[in-house]
Amino acid sequence: MKKSSAAPSRKRYALVGTGSRSLMFSQALLTTYRESAVLAALCDVNPRRMAYYNNLFRADFGAEEVPAYAAADFEAMVKKEKIDTVIVTTIDRTHHDYIIRAMELGCDVITEKPMTTDAEKCRAILAAVERTGRSLRVTFNYRYAPARTKVKELLQAGTIGEVKSVHFEWLLDTCHGADYFRRWHRDKKNSGGLMVHKSTHHFDLVNWWLGSSPETVFGFGNLGFYGRINAEARGETHRYVRGTSPEAKGDPFALDLSGDPNLKGLYLDAEKEDAYLRDQNVFGDGINIEDTMNLVVRYRSGAQLSYSLTAYSPWEGYRIAFNGTKGRIELDELEKSYISAGSGAIGASAAHSQKITVFPQWEKPREVAIPKAEGGHGGGDLLLLDDLFAAEKKADPFGLRAGHLDGARSILTGIAANKAFETGLPICINSLVTLP
Repeated sequence: MKKSSAAPSRKRYALVGTGSRSLMFSQALLTTYRESAVLAALCDVNPRRMAYYNNLFRADFGAEEVPAYAAADFEAMVKKEKIDTVIVTTIDRTHHDYIIRAMELGCDVITEKPMTTDAEKCRAILAAVERTGRSLRVTFNYRYAPARTKVKELLQAGTIGEVKSVHFEWLLDTCHGADYFRRWHRDKKNSGGLMVHKSTHHFDLVNWWLGSSPETVFGFGNLGFYGRINAEARGETHRYVRGTSPEAKGDPFALDLSGDPNLKGLYLDAEKEDAYLRDQNVFGDGINIEDTMNLVVRYRSGAQLSYSLTAYSPWEGYRIAFNGTKGRIELDELEKSYISAGSGAIGASAAHSQKITVFPQWEKPREVAIPKAEGGHGGGDLLLLDDLFAAEKKADPFGLRAGHLDGARSILTGIAANKAFETGLPICINSLVTLP
């Protein structure tokens, strides 16, 4: 019998939430992976934002218009467009709604980090995965960056023996760090604060590097730099509501949306639809997230983590050190800072410099070569996209692909940290969500 030569059908994707981060996925589907995948629909609460992207798709990628649906029509969209996989890039507090509804409609899901923002929503997602049997991928692009994968390779090979402690300091500068205090992230009910929204990346890295799960979390956090009270205590006055105000002129912390075509099209021109102000004053009122955070975490393996996140540093990057029974590994990285949506591309490199050093017991230290990579987030973005959308899946010897349990483990450290900030007590992860 003659085999059919018909080309395999393309997998159909819908993208719900068309803010700045969504472009990484839509661009990939409309260009690199268009032979095996199709971006079949957009869904958002803001029609102007979807229209902006459709214009960009035509102008920059030569793509046909993608059908656009209101958020209220999500279920109708999934059925009408015969969606296979839903990509969720909405505001963090609504991730669980679309993840659960998509799986109940028979779709697999790819979600931006964080998977969700609190323990109750996390339990609901885990129950939906169990109930429906659908796949949920969490896009931890940081794992895919060659420098971080090289560290995983060294640890997995037993280069420093059994890891006993980890010191991790992450610095956000007054360009990138300040941006969280302009946006919807400044309200903890939307984002879970930086411990959940931002640090979920870092906690996932440690979980993955150690091959273990967090057990107990304790720490302190406060708003010590941003916000009106802190500015006034330093003798500063920033009396404006948003960056486009005349009073904001000359303030290096003010963001002028009209000065960048992506920011203007996605937010300034679209704000009349939903009243969302993307350029709020970082020294205004209404901020209830922390900008200075320090934790200690104990893992099931017995390893201990000391972690620090500062959101107002003069430089951007991180330092991490692993102390093991046979030595020490250090990874230092100076990153390129950015304003979200200000560049609008997935091709820009996010790293300025990287260095991995191994310090064996009783031997001279040695620097480890890091494979070169292109693309954002230290090369992680392009490698993640290939793993998500390529027709043929490659081997995954370092366990780069993250599922729902990885998503849960990463956010639960941050959720526990928030509770520790509130109570002044150590928090047991199993008191929030029981994980295998």
